[in-house]
Amino acid sequence: MPEQLTKHPDVTLQVLRSAGARCGEGETQAILRSCPPARFCKLPGGEVCVYGLDGAPAMTQFTAADWQSLAPLARGSADADAAGPWSGMTVAIFVAGVAAGALAAAVLARWRRGSRRG
Repeated sequence: MPEQLTKHPDVTLQVLRSAGARCGEGETQAILRSCPPARFCKLPGGEVCVYGLDGAPAMTQFTAADWQSLAPLARGSADADAAGPWSGMTVAIFVAGVAAGALAAAVLARWRRGSRRG
């Protein structure tokens, strides 16, 4: 029977209940015995244990190798997050440059009109 990891365990439990699962109701845990009772769901076809991120260390079906295989994905996300502010800074500099260029063009155009008159 599966253990499920989600960022939104309460929503997942609500969805399972809407499909007829009995969750957190003191059902007999035949297979997922270490599942916290509040996170345990029994369905006609089996059992499910829904873990939130804070409960991930208590999961029994993932090995250390499984968690380590996810580490490069987390590092990639962290790298993208770290680059985010610099990307935003680049955009801000670009926008400021365009604005300064437009202002300079407007000043130059006005100056040229004024120098033609006099």
